Amino acid sequence: MNETISVTGLGIICSIGNDAATVLDSLKKGESGIRSMKYLQSKHKELPVGEVQLSNEEMKAILGISDPKPMSRTTLMGAIAIRQALEQAGISDLKGKRVALISGTTVGGMDLTEMYYEQMKTDDSLLYLPQSNECGKSTEEMAELTGLENAEICTISTACSSALNSIILGSEMLKRNEVDIVIAGGSEALSRFHLNGFNTLMILDKERCRPFDATRAGLNLGEGAAFVVLERDSDKSLAYISGYGNRCDAFHQTASSENGEGAYLAMRDALEMASLQPEDIQYVNAHGTGTPNNDISESQSLKRIFGDKMPEVSSTKSFTGHTTSASGSIEAVICILAMQNRFTPANLGWKNHEEGAIVPTLGNADINIENVICNSFGFGGNDSSLILSMNKPESTCSAGGDYDIGIIADELITSADDLKELKEFISPMESRRMGKLQKAAHLSSLRAMKAAGTDCPDAIITATSRGMLEISMQFLEDIAANDEELLKPTLFMQSTHNTLSSAIAIRAKCHGYNTTYSQGDDSFRWAMRDAERLIKTGKAATVLVGSYDESTATFSEFAERAGKEAPQEIYARSIVLTRK
Repeated sequence: MNETISVTGLGIICSIGNDAATVLDSLKKGESGIRSMKYLQSKHKELPVGEVQLSNEEMKAILGISDPKPMSRTTLMGAIAIRQALEQAGISDLKGKRVALISGTTVGGMDLTEMYYEQMKTDDSLLYLPQSNECGKSTEEMAELTGLENAEICTISTACSSALNSIILGSEMLKRNEVDIVIAGGSEALSRFHLNGFNTLMILDKERCRPFDATRAGLNLGEGAAFVVLERDSDKSLAYISGYGNRCDAFHQTASSENGEGAYLAMRDALEMASLQPEDIQYVNAHGTGTPNNDISESQSLKRIFGDKMPEVSSTKSFTGHTTSASGSIEAVICILAMQNRFTPANLGWKNHEEGAIVPTLGNADINIENVICNSFGFGGNDSSLILSMNKPESTCSAGGDYDIGIIADELITSADDLKELKEFISPMESRRMGKLQKAAHLSSLRAMKAAGTDCPDAIITATSRGMLEISMQFLEDIAANDEELLKPTLFMQSTHNTLSSAIAIRAKCHGYNTTYSQGDDSFRWAMRDAERLIKTGKAATVLVGSYDESTATFSEFAERAGKEAPQEIYARSIVLTRK
């Protein structure tokens, strides 16, 4: 099939507005939403944040929710954005339609978990919360609140590129004629877990962030949600999805490479898919976090793509704060608003040029924008780029061929006792800082790659319901025990769900496609489905698929008290699929 993908509806809620109209107004006026925290209950009041200016109860009122049960801001913000997007698309009756809801998040319901964690240990009435913390549960709750409970539901967790990867997956599903309508985006709430995690890395600025400025000192965290409705060949297009790319930097868990290899490859792939040249791009919405490392790395990747023909570039995180997993969809919506209204958003706070860095735009109030690149780069070097176009693309890449698939390796680890065998591949000195699940994922994947006769697969796809649970729970315990002080950065660095996929990619030096599915028991099915798509369409010859989860004594106790079967202590299965 060779059809175009149309954006027919959009919804957004973030620190600069509760809908598209108010967000647009703030962008045009140059008004930042980064301010002192109001709703987040952290002791670190010195750190400014980009909060949605609504309480949980106010959001519940907007959604017509009367249930007094606590709900995560991740769910509430996401449901608001989804409703807005469906309304703009004019979709009220989905009967007979094949629909998918795809959301990106990293924290899920962590804002609730951390609030009630100690109470959960004794109060059985709160035992629904451990499951609510799972990324996939937030997507299920959003579906229930927006009439999408019969849709296919999928959650992607690739840190700060999650939402953009959700849009990419939705576009692929439409191209393959697997669905008729996709609602894709992401939602992320501020939490003490996230704030303290980034603080351990010493990359949070006590002033408003200044992306690309020579004096930049870090990022400001934000929260929010944005979703877009995607349809094939619609006559009500707000914009078109004309190209995209997902690559792994394969360099470091939290730092970007000096030359921005992953970012460069993602942008290159997006341009190639769109059949566009660099000079066809009028605006780039940069990832632009405001950290010294990110901004110089992204600058280098942009220079490699555009040379001396740099389009206008800005980071709108100077408005919203870094909304992490939701940033890709929030910024994609901002790009569409900019194209429709013929302006480029300013890069707020920029004054001083740094050698090697790009010079961002301070805003252009009257510019014709036909094509934009929206960049989202996550921990582990999960780098994604999306091209949005105002005009219908003359040609789009088809879904490709239909190759046969075979499994050439399948390795399973179900006991912590097996982990001593890791020394065959990794020295004890190197593995000593790895969590239990990371060791198991490495052992099973390295065994599988050895059996398959490959050192570097074309793509790495991971499925995990709870991610690095032991690490995350330890960090959560430390936050409470140490009153948000003297926390360990190594714990936070390993807490994201895509730690496993990215760590394996870094070891294998795999710059190919990389993603992580986190949809409960359905995670592995989504991962295999994605791998099969890559192979069938000729985009990969070998794909490493991993299914990794663990439990802890505390989590298992929660499950048993809730009348559920305790999860396995350790489960790591790695499969290598290949084109026949």
